Amino acid sequence: MKQAINVPIILDIVKTIGDEFAMDFKKERIPAGSAQFRLLFNTIEQKCLSYMKDNIYKYYPGIPWVNDELNFEKQKKANDLTEYWICDTMDGAVQYMQHLPGWTINLVLIRNGQPGLAIIYDPIHKEMFWAEKDQGAFLNNVQLAIAQKTEPKYMLASFNHPPLQNSIDGLNEKTGALVVKLLNEYGAVRNYGPCGLQIANVGAGRIDLFCQEGLDTYNWIAGILIAKEAGATILNMKGDDWQWGDDSLLVGNSPVLLKLVNTLREQD
Repeated sequence: MKQAINVPIILDIVKTIGDEFAMDFKKERIPAGSAQFRLLFNTIEQKCLSYMKDNIYKYYPGIPWVNDELNFEKQKKANDLTEYWICDTMDGAVQYMQHLPGWTINLVLIRNGQPGLAIIYDPIHKEMFWAEKDQGAFLNNVQLAIAQKTEPKYMLASFNHPPLQNSIDGLNEKTGALVVKLLNEYGAVRNYGPCGLQIANVGAGRIDLFCQEGLDTYNWIAGILIAKEAGATILNMKGDDWQWGDDSLLVGNSPVLLKLVNTLREQD
């Protein structure tokens, strides 16, 4: 039998390490070369993951951890484990290293191949997005609901691309074509950095839709549960319900997404 999760305890663990990074924000020099970049990036990842594992293990020693963020083959399907943690130790680490806001600590509990608990913490703004399956989504302690706009010229669309996108043939061209289509359709088009945070902000009604070409499951998965529990529809670019392993993502309210899918089909 799966162990019940004490959500406030997990939220507090995520908040504690996020706030610690916030206290150190801008104290390290911006990396000037590849060696400095890799060193700082690895330091951030190891510090965050070690803290999360050590503290969550005290309460849930039987739940393993999976870290395949940059292994795209393994992201094509859920792990065979009954339950496991996925931690994006710092989504938007590049922004952190560049002394910019727009970085988060993300944690997801996968159960039976689907997200059961998702947390995205933005330490700069002290905003904790979280959701449990079939229990709604929340920003701190306020329940979330998606936007209900109907006029594209007043909508804000956002997009992103996977890490290491240059290694995927044709992906930059597909992303560029998508952005052009969004610019032709919506009043404002932006990329706010971490895709998990952008998807969570769809759930908060701040962003009207999120789009991405290219497989990026582990960066999406926390935001997907939060947005879905806030009422969002989750599709792929073909207009089908998003499934684990799909290499594109659309998040928003159903009428907006269906109209966009039809527009994309007409323009192809």
